[in-house]
Amino acid sequence: MRTLVLTLASTALFAQQPAAPKAAPQPMSFFITSVGLGDGANLGGLAGADAHCQKLAEAAGSTNKSWKAYLSTQAKDGKPAVNARDRIGTGPWHNFKGTLIARDQAHLHGDTLELALLGNLVTKNNALTEKGEQVNGVGATPNTHDILTGSTPDGRAYTDSADHTCNNWTSTRPDGIAQVGHHDRNGGGISWNSVHPSRGCTQANLVSTGGAGLFYCFAASK
Repeated sequence: MRTLVLTLASTALFAQQPAAPKAAPQPMSFFITSVGLGDGANLGGLAGADAHCQKLAEAAGSTNKSWKAYLSTQAKDGKPAVNARDRIGTGPWHNFKGTLIARDQAHLHGDTLELALLGNLVTKNNALTEKGEQVNGVGATPNTHDILTGSTPDGRAYTDSADHTCNNWTSTRPDGIAQVGHHDRNGGGISWNSVHPSRGCTQANLVSTGGAGLFYCFAASK
């Protein structure tokens, strides 16, 4: 009987203990721009693209981070190339809902065979805008899954003589190209950051390829 009483008392005491508080979700440190700049691939260079990321993030309530566009530029006019991966900090990065996108640079870019097979979590369900909204992908109208990057799969600038960045994000020429990735991948080996070139650099060109002039933004610091 004494054992039963002690057991009941212990059970009652345990039941009165408050539940452990849930961990607060990680703040947003990655998003796809909900809107482009409306001038095709002319983003005003890296500075203009970064400013767009910062403006959208701050409008969404993220006011204590430095935001960078995930864009590479090529060596030109005596200026060195800039790699997208070198602009965005070291991670980890989380989306609007606090879901982990990638732990670090190696995870984001699949720098080892093991990590490449594992893959990051830039997928249709996770690659959200700064408002927490999904971006249209294959099957939606319009399809806007082309995301501007100008980058190779490992997040670096191209080193050949061809233009892969619409003149380093300053051109709207119809005969230029920008390398794009697909945010809506769900397996199948599709790359989030480097799938194919656009048909040109105008807004109409980007739309006809399957895009809208959107790009990735990452919090480079807190």
